[in-house]
Amino acid sequence: MKNVHLIVFGRVQGVGFRHYTKLKADEMGIKGWVQNKLDGTVEIEAEGKEEAVKLFTEEIKKGPRPFAKVKHVEISSFSDDRKGFNDFKVKL
Repeated sequence: MKNVHLIVFGRVQGVGFRHYTKLKADEMGIKGWVQNKLDGTVEIEAEGKEEAVKLFTEEIKKGPRPFAKVKHVEISSFSDDRKGFNDFKVKL
């Protein structure tokens, strides 16, 4: 199992990005959470099988087209540390 912490920059709020993230997470068996940040970015913490986490990260880089415009995804950690999430949540 791998855990990744992402910060997504660009036009990523008000465009269905959190909903898109949850759909992709559920499709790929990813657990964790997503939330909007006050600075206009989106923060994600996700864990799952290594290959699924890598594919999930690639989907996040695309975003929900054509509405979102992802400029950059900062991967602040990619580790074996498990947080033990039970599902994937959209935090408000």
